[in-house]
Amino acid sequence: MSSVVQGFTKSLAMTVLSEIGDKTFFAAAILAMRHPRRLVLSGCLGALIVMTILSAVVGWAAPNLISRKLTHHITTVLFFGFGLWSLWDAFSDGGEAEEFEEVEKKLNADFKANAGATKGGSKADDEFKKQRRPFLSQFFSPIFLKAFSITFFGEWGDKSQLATIGLAADENPFGVVLGGIIGQALCTTAAVVGGKSLASQISEKIVALSGGVLFIVFGVQSFLSPVKS
Repeated sequence: MSSVVQGFTKSLAMTVLSEIGDKTFFAAAILAMRHPRRLVLSGCLGALIVMTILSAVVGWAAPNLISRKLTHHITTVLFFGFGLWSLWDAFSDGGEAEEFEEVEKKLNADFKANAGATKGGSKADDEFKKQRRPFLSQFFSPIFLKAFSITFFGEWGDKSQLATIGLAADENPFGVVLGGIIGQALCTTAAVVGGKSLASQISEKIVALSGGVLFIVFGVQSFLSPVKS
């Protein structure tokens, strides 16, 4: 039980500090200003839950493929590496406003491209396009799929995903998944409800500093703890 609680608390803290002020956080805030919040929230959160579960499964399977001692040492190195990476970002980053504007500019370009492609055309053309839509869009809202895909591919290979894999390899996977999902839900809901006003007030420097310190603490704890048999 203590292993589940430890995995839960580590995952929750890591997720909140990794996701607040992240590009996907800003993307969710911007999408929520243009589309129904319910669809944006469900799409973004659905992608993050899937990503968290996939990452935890990979982390859980890792000790079965290579020795637990090696995975423990790799996890320790990852924590220290991510801690230094976060601290570097905190002191060298150009500012949260720049990242928000970068994400907003990219989404604006995509929005204009889609608007230009769909502009004009007869009702018959619209019906034909509706029939030829991708399979998934027959059952899910295009807004939901857009929010899901932007978030999923934005998180793929991200620091938080790799950290979740390392955490699940060293802690109870169930606790890691539960903490990760709750952390993702808190951050995504804040982004969708708070919108641009909240996103623009977040200090990425403070978040990155806090995340860096947290990762280093995890690294020290992992280094000092014995390898589980």
